[in-house]
Amino acid sequence: MSLFTQFHERARPFRAVLGFTFGHWARHRPLVAAIIAGVLVMTMADVLLPIYAGRLIDAVAPGFAGNRDIALDEAVWALAAMIGLGLLMMVMRHLAFVGICHLTVNVMTRVAHQAFWRVQRFASEWHANTFSGSIVRKVTRGMWAIDLLNDTLLIAFLPSLIVLLGSTALLGWRWPLMGLVIFVGTVAFVALAATMSIGYVGPAARLSNLWDTRMGGALADAISCNAVVKAFGAETREDARLARVVDKWRKRSYRTWVRGTTNGSAQISALLLLRTAVIGLVLWLWWHGEATPGDVAYVLTAYFIIQGYLRDIGWHIRDLQKSVNDMEELVAIHDEGLGIEDKPGAQPIAIRQGRIEFQDVRFHYRGHQTPLYDGLNVTIGAGEKVGLVGLSGSGKTTFVKLIQRLHDVNGGRILIDGQDVSSCTQASLRAQIAIVPQEPILFHRSLAENIAYGRPQASMAEIEQAARLANAHDFIAHLPKGYGTLVGERGIKLSGGERQRVALARAFLADAPILILDEATSSLDSESEALIQEATERLMQGRTTIVIAHRLSTVRQLKRLIIFDKGRIIEDGDHGALITREAGTYRRLFQRQVGGLVEA
Repeated sequence: MSLFTQFHERARPFRAVLGFTFGHWARHRPLVAAIIAGVLVMTMADVLLPIYAGRLIDAVAPGFAGNRDIALDEAVWALAAMIGLGLLMMVMRHLAFVGICHLTVNVMTRVAHQAFWRVQRFASEWHANTFSGSIVRKVTRGMWAIDLLNDTLLIAFLPSLIVLLGSTALLGWRWPLMGLVIFVGTVAFVALAATMSIGYVGPAARLSNLWDTRMGGALADAISCNAVVKAFGAETREDARLARVVDKWRKRSYRTWVRGTTNGSAQISALLLLRTAVIGLVLWLWWHGEATPGDVAYVLTAYFIIQGYLRDIGWHIRDLQKSVNDMEELVAIHDEGLGIEDKPGAQPIAIRQGRIEFQDVRFHYRGHQTPLYDGLNVTIGAGEKVGLVGLSGSGKTTFVKLIQRLHDVNGGRILIDGQDVSSCTQASLRAQIAIVPQEPILFHRSLAENIAYGRPQASMAEIEQAARLANAHDFIAHLPKGYGTLVGERGIKLSGGERQRVALARAFLADAPILILDEATSSLDSESEALIQEATERLMQGRTTIVIAHRLSTVRQLKRLIIFDKGRIIEDGDHGALITREAGTYRRLFQRQVGGLVEA
């Protein structure tokens, strides 16, 4: 691979991030134009200041000894001009900084909203393969990088460019050789800084950020599973596991910082060479009578301003490289496809009866060559109560996820009341399907907010009524803050049975025509199981209900059981019919669970 190709590849993140940033600037064109105008005026004051400094020196030089009044007038006018330029720079600087504060906070806000919007709508498969802690790190690090990037481009790079071009042009107009030296030196310095930052520091910083993201994911993984860590006394083991990740991060970060230091040293060396050349040249011009003492002061003042901006450009390029590296993963989130998207013109689905049909459905998970379902046909009638039975991996959970359109089918279609779920809006579909998972997840919010999550506009009386139907009101009423009690992250402050009853209350309040139950009593004590079973039977009334069965004794009363095996329906009927099949899969599973006792 040629050096040009390598540089081109390494510059790709810069193009992506800058394109993303400029796209957001385009929404604030008048404000960006005002900031640029303010910076232009502010910076021109710096460019013109050395000219009046030189005039001041000439005014007080011995050449004006016989004309002190004229010298005083010249000096006062030069001083007045310098003061005026200073005041102008101060005012315009203030206005430009206020403008960029407004621009940055608005862009950061919009980027945060967009990133959250996309993350919320990414397919379940994406979330299953991504650490939540890593997502948070990507978004927050990218957000704050916008602040640095805006400052670097508008408040740092722009005035530096103006000063360098303006000062070089003025010096070149007076002394062409001086202008040439400064121009060549400036271009060489910027090229050195850009090449080292993009090609030398950038790749190391990118790898350092990768391990920073992984460290965030490892921290979140261990902390969110702290109950398991404590249960197995595995604190030391988790310490060691995190230490391995942190050690990788430490090595990558150290390498990045050392490369940044080397980059800085190289830039300082280049500035020393340029300073030597400029000072030597102006002394040569003075010796040959081509520059007055004021001219020497003008050149030195202009050069020190140029040197300051050049030195800053080195820092600005490093800041630009850092902000680009920090924003890469955020931009990648923005560019990534959602996976499951509403079709153009999709309309809300209207579910009144709850009839579900799988018509020649073909489906396979990404990366799997063999389809899980291949021509699956099944109909669940309106109001029917159906249990799904089968070993782990047989296709039960996938069946209900396809109904919710958490995945898209690869062939065939799924209809609810004759409406293709792929043609309706996802939000309207899922709002009309109530889910009670085996391990309910609650927000770290109040019990009232958790119960009302499916119907946030519900009144307090409706929330309490749902809790009563779910046999949850009594335990909630005994809590110190009642329905205002915060339940902890993922509901950790509640017992398993309490979480299940809150999830049932949420389903009651949602009042959806289709109900999916991932059997919620398989790991509870007998008293909690009885309360939940009673509430569940109440909840199932008048709804099309699908129960994912783990313990067959709890679904034997259902009118219909569908037996899955490796994505195929191998048996379909009620308990009485299925248990009489001598070589039947359901009979074998039931016998295994109840210890050989079989009832016809």
